[in-house]
Amino acid sequence: MESSDSKRSGGLLTLGFAALVVFCLFAALELSNASNAPRNPKKAIWGPSQVDGKTAFPIYKKLGISIYSMALDWSRVAATKPANPTDPNDPAYKWPGSVTGSVREAGAAGLRVSLTLTKAPTWANGGKPRQWAPTNPTDYANFATAAAKKFPNAHLWMVWGEPTRRTNFMPYDKAPSQVRTLTPGQAQGPRRYARILDAAYQALKSPSLPGSDQNLVIGGSTFTAGDIRTPLWLKYMRLPNGMPPRLDLYGHNVFSTREPDLQNPHSKFNALDFSEVGLLEKLVTENLGRPYGKSMIPLFISEWCVPTSSADGEFNYWVDPPDQAKWIKSAFDIVNGHNFIYALGWIHLSDERKNGIHPRTACGLLNEDGSNKPGFDAFRRG
Repeated sequence: MESSDSKRSGGLLTLGFAALVVFCLFAALELSNASNAPRNPKKAIWGPSQVDGKTAFPIYKKLGISIYSMALDWSRVAATKPANPTDPNDPAYKWPGSVTGSVREAGAAGLRVSLTLTKAPTWANGGKPRQWAPTNPTDYANFATAAAKKFPNAHLWMVWGEPTRRTNFMPYDKAPSQVRTLTPGQAQGPRRYARILDAAYQALKSPSLPGSDQNLVIGGSTFTAGDIRTPLWLKYMRLPNGMPPRLDLYGHNVFSTREPDLQNPHSKFNALDFSEVGLLEKLVTENLGRPYGKSMIPLFISEWCVPTSSADGEFNYWVDPPDQAKWIKSAFDIVNGHNFIYALGWIHLSDERKNGIHPRTACGLLNEDGSNKPGFDAFRRG
């Protein structure tokens, strides 16, 4: 999961306090007798493996989660260059215990695992900061091979996270939100990304890699806004031979300042939010699928959430808790009703503060004290 920036913004939505109290009491009574939700194959979550020192996976079972998502930071796993980069046991690799343990727990709980491979070590990108792309896409592909061997029960592989933000991926120049073409300095971003994605696809699909027949590669990894908007990123994701990169699913984070509704008008500034997933799927198929004869490339909605307080460290829009539940229901009506959506991922299981003081997120399905928000039951029913 990637950090947020100022582009995730919108207006404030409020409801009366009395209505909030009535809704919360009703939800609490209903949840007291709630059992585990049937597992929805489209439900995913970015969340902790433990809550208050106890495993969080019973909570995910109650929510009906099927996919557990985590990020794997290449720059930290391989701070020094491996002599045998496709071997996960090479001494240079320092696999984080938190990821290893969480992947193991997720597998034991019967969840599928999605791993995002992101950031580059200095030895691979010419001594640049870690958001800079590797000079040689093969280095990234080799890391993907090693990761797949290290985590054999992970079969959903996302290439980078939100590369349309320059804080996450470089080098390229920022493009104004309403331009229709990119300059060479702007276009180098999606073109560099295309080479990395295609190299990873070839590695993760290689017949010589155990379990490769089960691997699905998630590319694009865009979000609603960004320094290059998603429609142009799609258009310019091209390999040196002019073809688009190969991928199985298209990743997109659909943060939105409005309730999901496919009847909503086109959003401003060339953004593609939750209400425009239908348009996004058409653009993905046109730009990335048709050149390979594919009639559809499903969408993997990796991240979405709805904050319920103005005191949120990531977003400067919010809704009251009952509206969070309403938005979640609307989202699942869309997701469960359309086969072009492969998954919907939620970020932040619970509200929390950074260092116990500064608000970090109000996007949780749980309050800071661990009690359920109305959104918890809405997600459980989704």
